[in-house]
Amino acid sequence: MTGSAMLGITMGDPSGIGPEIIVKALAGMSPEDRSTCAVIGNLSRLERADRICGTSLLFQTDLANVGAGEVPVAHVATRGEDDIRDGELSAAGGEAAYRYVERAVQMATAGEIAVIVTAPLNKAALHAAGHHFDGHTELLATLTNTRSSFMLLASDKLAAVHVSTHTSLRNATERATTQRVLETIRAGHAHYRSLGVASPRIAVAGLNPHCGEGGIFGREEIEQIDGAVAAARDEGIDAKGPISGDTVFYRALKGEFDLVVAQYHDQGHIPTKLIAFDETVNVTLGLPIKRTSVDHGTAFDIAWTGKADHTNMKAAIAYARKMCAGAGR
Repeated sequence: MTGSAMLGITMGDPSGIGPEIIVKALAGMSPEDRSTCAVIGNLSRLERADRICGTSLLFQTDLANVGAGEVPVAHVATRGEDDIRDGELSAAGGEAAYRYVERAVQMATAGEIAVIVTAPLNKAALHAAGHHFDGHTELLATLTNTRSSFMLLASDKLAAVHVSTHTSLRNATERATTQRVLETIRAGHAHYRSLGVASPRIAVAGLNPHCGEGGIFGREEIEQIDGAVAAARDEGIDAKGPISGDTVFYRALKGEFDLVVAQYHDQGHIPTKLIAFDETVNVTLGLPIKRTSVDHGTAFDIAWTGKADHTNMKAAIAYARKMCAGAGR
């Protein structure tokens, strides 16, 4: 594979809309860009999605000999492929989604691709296949032997990186330790620096209503979050907070901050998705490889009808290219 930095797009659960949004996104690219997007998945399903969506793409499984405008495909055969049905949850679909990600990590680690872009998988299907992960972020951390990682939701309008994600609200409160909050601030700072932002302005959200109101509604801000912000500032990071969760995102949206550190899943997901649902990209920080993703699910109810909207996939690919452009900084 030659040319500009290669992206690897995993197909996601074959029962879902992944193949359709991928071929639609590829069809809208220039021939040169299309040839730098390797799809990691099942060739026959990509060809079928191409027919359903009328995108008229050319696929090439010989990755060393990709012609202009052709789509490179790293075909991955998986167990139980004949059991996969359109729009239906299955262990076979979960197994396929897992194997596609596994292959992508191998390719990224070997330097064959610069960034992984993931189409959606289904957590229940993943579990049914015996892979007990809460989602892509945790799966990628395990495959890369990474102790911890961080979920960033980013758009041109608003961005939030999360201290915790797929856990109960009770557990999220326990995870908001000084060390974890500090590590999250550092990860966000490093990412924005890699994109060319010289001094990222980072706001740290409080955990409790009104940041605990001086301890009346909780003491996590006083005992845990204050120390993380102070430590980050001592390291030269432009961090402010904790700032009440009911105002910090408004201030960021108005341009005061580049990034908000959200203390738990819904605190960060609700405002980012409300403001820019179709354009918000899921980015995993803290891994030895780079990864972006669509920020929606498998949409089994409309899968394989040609109706799926590929706007978010285009945004995920665009952000991946942005990460490639900043890789040399």
